[in-house]
Formats: sequence, C-alpha cells, structure tokens
Amino acid sequence: MILEWWNDLVDWFSSDQGWTFITSALVPFLAIVVGGIIVGMIARSSLRRLIGQQDRQAKAAAVAALIASGRRAAAWSTLSAGEKEHVDHQSSEAEVRVRLLPLKGADIAADWAAHKLAAMKKNSVNYSFQAEQDLAELQDGLIEWQSRPGRAKKLFAQDLASWKYETSEAEDELVVKQQEWASRQAAESATAPAASTSGTAGSGTTSATAEATPTVVISPDRS
Repeated sequence: MILEWWNDLVDWFSSDQGWTFITSALVPFLAIVVGGIIVGMIARSSLRRLIGQQDRQAKAAAVAALIASGRRAAAWSTLSAGEKEHVDHQSSEAEVRVRLLPLKGADIAADWAAHKLAAMKKNSVNYSFQAEQDLAELQDGLIEWQSRPGRAKKLFAQDLASWKYETSEAEDELVVKQQEWASRQAAESATAPAASTSGTAGSGTTSATAEATPTVVISPDRS
C-alpha cells in the first residue's frame, strides 16, 4: 500500500501538472523560506555586533570617567571646595554607570575603584607620590578589567578582602584604645573625690588646732 502510494506520488511529480506545481509554487516557497532564514541570521549577527559595540562604548566611557576622577583625586589637597564637590559628583556618577554595566564583576570593579579614589584623596594631603601610585594602579586595574573582566574580577575581590581585613583590625585596635581611655577616666574620677575629701579633713584639723591655741599678751613694764 505504501509502495503504491509512493509510486503514484513519483508519477504525479513526473507529470506536467506536478512539474508545474514544483516550478511555480514549491520552489518559490522554499526560496522565500531559505531567504528569510538567511536574512534573520544576518540581522541577528548585526544586532549582536551593535549591542556589543554599544556595551564596549558604555564601558569605555564609564572607565574613562573613573580615571578622570582619579586624576583629580590625586591632587585633592590642592582643589577648591567647588572643585572637590564637582569631583565627588563626577566620581559618584561614574561609579553608578559602572555598576549598571551588564558585565561580569561590574559591582566589584565599582567598589574597588571607590576604595582607590578614597585612598588617593587621603594620600594627596601628605604624600603625593603614594596618590600618584594609586592613580597608576587605578588606571591599570580598570583597563585590565575592560579587556579581561574575569581575571580582573578575581584580583579586585582579593584586594577588597585584604582591605576589609585591615579595616577590621584597625577598628578592633580603636575599640581597645577607647576602652583603655574609658578605664583611665573612670579611675581618675574615682580618685578625685577621695583626694578632695582628704584635703577638706586636713583643713578642718588645722583650723581646730588654731582655735585651741591660746593667745598670750605680754603687757609692757610700767615700773
């Protein structure tokens, strides 16, 4: 049954009517389908390239803004109040733009850059060379992250963990110093009333002694 059906189909395609159907309907339909698939693949590839180019441009702009903020932060001690406010606004905006990037490790890169900027502001007051070194590390780190986000993400995470450990140690040391200061203040406060009471008692004894001592008046000789 199936063989007979297949033979009838082959005979129909071999006939004039079947050949006309193939040339006038089937071939144009297949050409349209294949053409649509090819056009869709080309459009998808072009869209991917366009999105990738926009992502690269957005990332480059955000990184450039952070580096520009770093250059100003390296000379933080020489800036006026208005310039400092502008730099803070610029760096905050650049940090948000980095966080919004659809890239691996964007949040970690923003945290790392914010820590570097804060360190540069602090070091620019007394030791400008350290601020310049921090600026170079900021530039190299962000450019590395732009080129290879995965590798730079690991380095940023290691730096952030190290800084967090150092900060916790410094905070613990500060707590210990505050406790020692509070203990000294409590000891001094307890000692002060005792000393005051002792001084008052001594003054009372001296006054009583002075009152108990008789006064001797020597009259002149009238002979």
